[in-house]
Amino acid sequence: MPPRSNSDVRFTSSTVKIHPLSGRNPPPPPPPPFLPHNLLAQLARTKFCSISLLPSQASMPPPRRNSDVRITSSTVKIPPLSDHNLPPPPPPFLAHNLLSQLARAKSSFDNILDSLISRSLGSIRRHSGARSLRSPLLCSASLSLTGSQPRRQSILCSASLALSQPADSGPPEASVVTQQKSGGHSVSRGDEERVLISEVLVKNKDGEELERKDLEAEAMAALKACRPNSALTVQEVQEDVHRIIDSGYFSSCMPVAVDTRDGIRLVFQVEPNQEFQGVVCEGASVLPTKFLEDAFRYEYGKVVNVRRLDDAITAVNGWYMERGLFGLVSGVEILSGGIIRVQVAEAEVNDISIRFLDRRTGEPTKGKTKPETILRQLTTKKGQVYSMIQGKRDVDTVLTMGIMEDVSIIPQPAGDTGKVDLIMNVVERPSGGFSAGGGISSGSIPTLLTLFFSSFAYSHRNVFGRNQKLNISLERGQIDSIYRVNYTDPWIEGDDKRTSRTIMVQNSRTPGNLVHGNQPGDSSLTIGRVTAGIEFSRPLRPKWSGTTGVIFQHAGVRDEKANPIIKDRYSSPLTASGKPHDDTLLAKLETVYTGSGDHGSSMFVFNMEQGLPLWPEWLFFNRVTARARKGVEIGPALFLLSVSGGHVVGKFSPHEAFAIGGTNSVRGYEEGAVGSGRSYVVGSGELSFPLLGPVEGVIFSDYGTDLGSGPTVPGDPAGARLKPGSGYGYGFGVRVDSPLGPLRLEYAFNDRRAKRFHFGVGHRN
Repeated sequence: MPPRSNSDVRFTSSTVKIHPLSGRNPPPPPPPPFLPHNLLAQLARTKFCSISLLPSQASMPPPRRNSDVRITSSTVKIPPLSDHNLPPPPPPFLAHNLLSQLARAKSSFDNILDSLISRSLGSIRRHSGARSLRSPLLCSASLSLTGSQPRRQSILCSASLALSQPADSGPPEASVVTQQKSGGHSVSRGDEERVLISEVLVKNKDGEELERKDLEAEAMAALKACRPNSALTVQEVQEDVHRIIDSGYFSSCMPVAVDTRDGIRLVFQVEPNQEFQGVVCEGASVLPTKFLEDAFRYEYGKVVNVRRLDDAITAVNGWYMERGLFGLVSGVEILSGGIIRVQVAEAEVNDISIRFLDRRTGEPTKGKTKPETILRQLTTKKGQVYSMIQGKRDVDTVLTMGIMEDVSIIPQPAGDTGKVDLIMNVVERPSGGFSAGGGISSGSIPTLLTLFFSSFAYSHRNVFGRNQKLNISLERGQIDSIYRVNYTDPWIEGDDKRTSRTIMVQNSRTPGNLVHGNQPGDSSLTIGRVTAGIEFSRPLRPKWSGTTGVIFQHAGVRDEKANPIIKDRYSSPLTASGKPHDDTLLAKLETVYTGSGDHGSSMFVFNMEQGLPLWPEWLFFNRVTARARKGVEIGPALFLLSVSGGHVVGKFSPHEAFAIGGTNSVRGYEEGAVGSGRSYVVGSGELSFPLLGPVEGVIFSDYGTDLGSGPTVPGDPAGARLKPGSGYGYGFGVRVDSPLGPLRLEYAFNDRRAKRFHFGVGHRN
C-alpha cells in the first residue's frame, strides 16, 4: 500500500469532556493537606474524573471513530533517581508543592512517550520511508506557578494536560491505560522504553522564540539528558523539566513533542518569571523596613529567580533567629507587575502566667509571692513578639530578686491563634530566718585581735509577698559595734521607673584614731553615731543609677570610759558645735556607673552631701567625693588603676575629715597616718596575675595627699600629731578567693622606709 502524503494532514485542538466515574471505580485518595481551601472545594465538586477525547467538527475527511479511546488519569509512582542524575532540591518554600505536582504530572509524560512509541512502532511495521499519522497523540504537560493562601503555601505548582489529535486518524495502534489501585500506584510500561529525539528547542508558552536569549541559554544549560539525536525515557524528560524549573527563572515548563519530516522535535515551552519591581511585606511588626529592602535590593529590575528569592527569605529568617525572635517567612507570592508579596508569621505573646513548684517534689503548689510582683519584673509583655534572648534576661532578673531558687520559661502555642502563651515556673527560696556568725575587718597585722567581730541577724526576703526586705543585725567587735535596722522595698508599687525605697536606723560605735589617733598613754577615742534616714534609688540609663535621700545624724566622741568629751589630749576640738554632740541633717545625692560588674571593669561614683541647718545649731556644710576605677588586661595579668578624691566646704565635725593612709588607702602606713584634711587625693596602681588555682599574686603602688588642707581642719589634728600630709607606699602580696570574698595579705614599704603587713577582706574601695 503506497504511503499517504501528509500534506493534507492538519492538527486541530480537541474538546475535553469530564465524565464522573461510575461507582465501580475506587474512590480517589484525599488531596494533599497543603492545597488551598478553594482548590480543595473544587476537587470535592468534580470528584475524580476521566478524560475522553472528542474530535472537533471541522470540515475534513471523516475520521475513524475513536469513541473507544479513553485515557484515565492516575497517580504514578516516580522511580528513584540515580546519584549522577539527581536534580538539585527545590527551594524550601516550594518543596511540597513542586514535588507533589510533578508526581501528578508523571502520567502526562507517560502519555507523551507512550504515544510516540506507538507511532514509532507503527511506522517500523510499515514501509521504511512512510510515516504513519493515523494515531499520533500530541500530548504535553505544563508546570505552572499560581498563587495560594499565604498561610498554607506561597507558591503552588500545578500540572495540566493538553491533548490533540489529527482529524484523519485511524484506530490507535496501542491503547495506553493506567489504572489507579487502592492503596498503591501502577507504573506505565513506557518507563524503560526510549524514543529517538531529533531536535530539542526552548520556546515561550505560545511556541514562539523567547525575547531574551539569556533566558533561553539558561533553560538549555539546565538540560542534561534531552539532547538532539538522543533516545529518551519518561524519567529523563521529567528530570530535565525538574532542572528547568529548578533553575529558578521560569514559572512553567511544558514539554511538547512535534512530528516533523526529520523526526520527533521536543520543544520545552517555558514561561519566564516577571521582572522584579518591588516587594510588599505583610505580618511583620518588628522586622525593619530597611533590612527587608536591603535583602531584595540586588534583585530590582531583574527576572525573578526563585533560588535567589530563597536566599533573601533565608536572610529574613536569619534576622529573626539571631535575635531569638519567634518569627519566619510563612509564604511568598509573585503578583502581577513583578511585585513579590512576603507573608511573615510572628508569634506574639498571648498570655503570661506564673506557676509555683514545690522545691522538693517539683509539683505545682501555692506560692507566697504575689504573681504581680514577679510579672512587673519582666520586660516581655503581652502583644510583643516573643524573644528567647529577652526571656533569658527576664529569668536572670527574677533570680536577682533573691527570693527564687530556680526560674524557667516554657512557651506553648495559644490554640490556633498563631500566638504563644508563656508559663514561668518558679521555685521559691525560704523567706528568711535567724543567723549568727563572725568575720574579720580590714586592718594592720599588729592589731589583729581587734579585727575579729561577731554578728547576729534576722532577715526576711519577701515581706508581704512583695519582695520587700527586712534586716535586723548586730555586729560587735572589741572596739566597734553596729546595730542596724533596714527595710527595703526594691520597687515601689505604682512606679514605672523601678524606684526603690530604703528606710534605715543605725547606732554605731567606731574607733576615732583615724583622725585623732596616737593619744598619749595609749588611750583611745570612740565616735558614736545615731543615724536615721530614707533613700530612694532608681536606674537612670543602662549601667547608670542614682540615689537621693535625707539622713539625720547625731554624733559625739567618748573616751575609753565611755564619757563624752569635746577635746582631745592636744586640746583639739572634737565637735564643731563645742557641745558633746553634733547634729546634722544631710541631703544626699549619688550617681554610680558600673561596667560589667566585675572587679576589673570600669566604675565611677560621684557623691554629694549637703548639710541643712534647719535649726541654728545644726551643721551647715557641703561635701563632695568621687572615685573611679579602670582595668586593662595584659595577657593573663590585669592592671588596675584607681583614683579617689574629695573636698569639704563649711562647718563640719573634725572627726569627719578625710583620713589618708592604711589598708584601703596608702599601704605601708597605719590607718590615717599620712594625714587628715578638708581635701584629699589618693591614687593606686595594681598588677595582679594568677599563681596557682585560686591564688593570685599582686604588685602595687599607692600615693595620697591632703593637698595641704590639714591645717584647715578645726584644731589641726594632723599637725598636732606631725602627720606628713602626703606619702606613698609600694609592695607585693597574695590574694585567695574564699566564700567571704578575696582574702588579701600584703607586705608594704612606705617612703619613710617603714614596713608593714596589711590584711583585708574583699576588694579595695
